[in-house]
Amino acid sequence: MRPTAFKLTAAILILVGIGQTAKTQTVDPINVVTTAVPFLRISPDARAAGMGDLAIATTPDANSSFWNLAKVPFNTSKGGISASYTPWLKDILNDVYLASVAGYYKFDEQQALSGSLRYFSLGNIQFTDNLGNDLNTFRPREFGIDVGYSRKLSDKSGIGVGLKYIYSNLAEGPAAGNNYKAASAVAGDLAYHYNGRNEQGQGWAFGAVLSNLGSKISYTDNADQKDYIPANLGLGTTYTRKFNEQNQIQFGIDINKLLVPTPPADPATPQQLADYRSKSVIGSWFSSFGDAPGGFSEEVKEFQVSLGAEYMYNNQFALRAGYFHEDKTKGNRRYFTMGVGIKYQSFGLDFSYLLPSGSGVDRNPLSNTLRFSLHFNFDGTGATTTGN
Repeated sequence: MRPTAFKLTAAILILVGIGQTAKTQTVDPINVVTTAVPFLRISPDARAAGMGDLAIATTPDANSSFWNLAKVPFNTSKGGISASYTPWLKDILNDVYLASVAGYYKFDEQQALSGSLRYFSLGNIQFTDNLGNDLNTFRPREFGIDVGYSRKLSDKSGIGVGLKYIYSNLAEGPAAGNNYKAASAVAGDLAYHYNGRNEQGQGWAFGAVLSNLGSKISYTDNADQKDYIPANLGLGTTYTRKFNEQNQIQFGIDINKLLVPTPPADPATPQQLADYRSKSVIGSWFSSFGDAPGGFSEEVKEFQVSLGAEYMYNNQFALRAGYFHEDKTKGNRRYFTMGVGIKYQSFGLDFSYLLPSGSGVDRNPLSNTLRFSLHFNFDGTGATTTGN
């Protein structure tokens, strides 16, 4: 087995986690906050993706468990389910994709149970020996399974807690001096939602989420090579304006920050690298604030921003647009998105598209990303495609 196969997988992961960086390397020092299993931060559904990954405080739907568990009991339907598919890095590879399923069931008007599954396939890799002869093939893959419970605290606010199991199999056997194996981890989510909309559905909503709070993950038996998973703090707000019974618009902003230590700036000493890897899980969450080598100015750059809007007609047809921003020294993922949603009785379809940006070596590898989501409400009321 040649190390190049594993290097190819690592390269794919870098693209998944940080987008394009080529054009910034000669301008500003790059110090990206990296984690294992970055697929947990890929937008899994088309509605949120069409709004630049805006989802923390949007109106609830069947995919709320991916973004904010506390929104789930505010759905007007008794239950719902959604399935989504995303061909990933389409401009570079043709066999990488993310597939997801999510759903919920309300026991009553106060509490709900939800669950989700996301499966990430990194395509197929052909291993060869040192002479270039084909050996075996390997298909790197990862998945996460979530179960959550949510409850209203009042008519306006709610909380949610969730537990997830994470599995990642990127390489097997000896490579580059290590013996690689499948890895797993467990994590939890905590969420809060405040629905300030009035009876007509107009007003502000707010949300706060702590997600992927869990153990480190390791692909080898070496205790010094454990990696952080993408623990994250998310804050969001939206405002909904009702023009009349048929027309409304919702717009908002989400801000996210990884609760992961910032790597030491290059060139890093062996002691600095050892200190970075040896931080405890809980300690790393707190130290992620204030540990950037560049001080406060670099700390600010670690925040990711999603801006989005959704126009709704007659609760049946939606037009969406959004923008995602990440600092050029922290991954440089910057892109505009657009999307549409349609509903017929209890069924709904969502589509989103990530607009191309850049050209040549500066072309964003996420350009032309498409997502498709299918929704179904159990009782035929409400609209998971449009929110409730």
